[in-house]
Amino acid sequence: MVRHVHELRAGRPVELPTYDFARHARRHTTDTAQSRQTIIVEGILIFADAGLRELMDIKVFVDTDDDTRFIRRLKRDVAERGRTMDSVIEQYLNTVKPMHLEFVEPTKRYADIIIPRGGHNAVAIDMLLTLVRSLTSR
Repeated sequence: MVRHVHELRAGRPVELPTYDFARHARRHTTDTAQSRQTIIVEGILIFADAGLRELMDIKVFVDTDDDTRFIRRLKRDVAERGRTMDSVIEQYLNTVKPMHLEFVEPTKRYADIIIPRGGHNAVAIDMLLTLVRSLTSR
């Protein structure tokens, strides 16, 4: 990921791997990302990599409560990934939640901005948009 961000910042496009969630494996295809003035990197573990954090001008952690995260995952995995409800629940309890608590939640301390209530915090989102617009208009 760090290499990709370096390439994008240098004005070069990158090939991003794609993932097949039904097979739990990378696909042989990639998606091309073009360099832009503003690069948004998203992912649940992006703050875990110190080299990647150093490349970020603004680090935003979107915090969502456990119930909302679980319900979103359950709906998505059943509807889009062909999973059973029982398999999603088992994976969440045995892997997803413990890994979130051990690896994702602690990275919140690296964020410059923490947006509570996920996408339902209009004030925080408006403040973030104002900041991004001011930085990109320079």
